[in-house]
Amino acid sequence: MVKTRLQNQKPVNGRLPYAGGVDCFRQIVRQEGVRGLYRGLVPNLAGVTPEKAIKLAINDIMRGVLAERIGTTPDRLPVAYGALAGATAGLCQFVATNPMEIVKIRMQVATASGATAVPASALGIARQLGFRGLYRGTAATLLRDVPFSLLFFPLQALLAQKAQWFIYKSREKPSTICVLAGSTVAGMVAAASVTPADVIKTRLQSSSQPTPAYRGVVDCATRIMSTEGPRAFFKGTVPRCLTMAPLFGIALMMYDMQQKILGW
Repeated sequence: MVKTRLQNQKPVNGRLPYAGGVDCFRQIVRQEGVRGLYRGLVPNLAGVTPEKAIKLAINDIMRGVLAERIGTTPDRLPVAYGALAGATAGLCQFVATNPMEIVKIRMQVATASGATAVPASALGIARQLGFRGLYRGTAATLLRDVPFSLLFFPLQALLAQKAQWFIYKSREKPSTICVLAGSTVAGMVAAASVTPADVIKTRLQSSSQPTPAYRGVVDCATRIMSTEGPRAFFKGTVPRCLTMAPLFGIALMMYDMQQKILGW
């Protein structure tokens, strides 16, 4: 919620509505109550499960295919091949990601007073948008998710292996705790790296006006740069990292535990 509000804010009379993440948090609580912090939770929960399932499954499948082609094992896959597997996973996940993101963003930028054309419920927003509308801003979503996965998965594998050696002096498959550590750090690095694309995506998907505020990714990026400067592309970096790091750390840890229990 805080991340979306920070990324979507624009200067009013030369001043931004929020001074930073803490100020944004306080204003939301004061004006909308604690419940305001959880606006958009339903579409987020509904979308995050298929999104992560697609991302992790495609990455594993691609790592297996690529490892077989070059005569190695998935856990020994070179970084370049790991990046290719990750990028493919990021490319495929937009099917679940885009509808969830646009509904969540529309709910989060709506005001508590109700003085908005945006319907209050996730279902209402989805109905208003229609199928094509749910995929508005797909190019920006791909611009964020493909580089994220391209960077995250090989970095996560590398860091988990380094942690395994540092803690256990072993080159065996990383333990669950090493997977958690590697995934958390990789999630933070990848999230920070693609924040500019996330800002553009938020701006494109937040507008509920019949005529879009921006003509596309390039127009949005150009106007942000000309009116707000380069720093605007990194709005919401801290709350985004604080969310994505533990999210991916826990997700990869649970996925690793599941694989070990099932003997995959």
